[in-house]
Amino acid sequence: MHRLFVALEMPPAVHHSLIGLCQGVSDAKWADSAPFHLTLRFIGNVDDGLLQDIQNTLADIEVPAFSLALKGVGYFPPRGPAKILWAGIEEAPLLLRLRGQVAATLEAIGLEPERRKFTPHIMLARLKRGPATTRVGEFLATHALFRTEPFAVTQFHLY
Repeated sequence: MHRLFVALEMPPAVHHSLIGLCQGVSDAKWADSAPFHLTLRFIGNVDDGLLQDIQNTLADIEVPAFSLALKGVGYFPPRGPAKILWAGIEEAPLLLRLRGQVAATLEAIGLEPERRKFTPHIMLARLKRGPATTRVGEFLATHALFRTEPFAVTQFHLY
């Protein structure tokens, strides 16, 4: 079995900027040791046969080059105690179009549609024990103006 997702990998300069955000909240499990990515579609566990179908169908998607920039920080879930800290994405219609193509292509080969609303983000940390709301609030306030320079997106990856 293979646990799969489709994502955009962040370039080195963006990765470096994101590492700078990964501090300041106790009990956070920071995601700074792995390459940061923007998940376009979580697939889940699949067998070898379906893996091959997924690889073949995704290879047919043409990615028009577009620019993307990160902007702001936030958390999930939007109501209740924070469980995930994230960096946001500046509005990008071509990103949404690419995500739609990936989703439609995967549904065409029989994968179930994703039920959650797509909220483009880069996960920064998982919060295990629910740190004090003031710590999360301080993190959000400190990094509210976070922004990266635009960077080119020319491909996506199956992980």
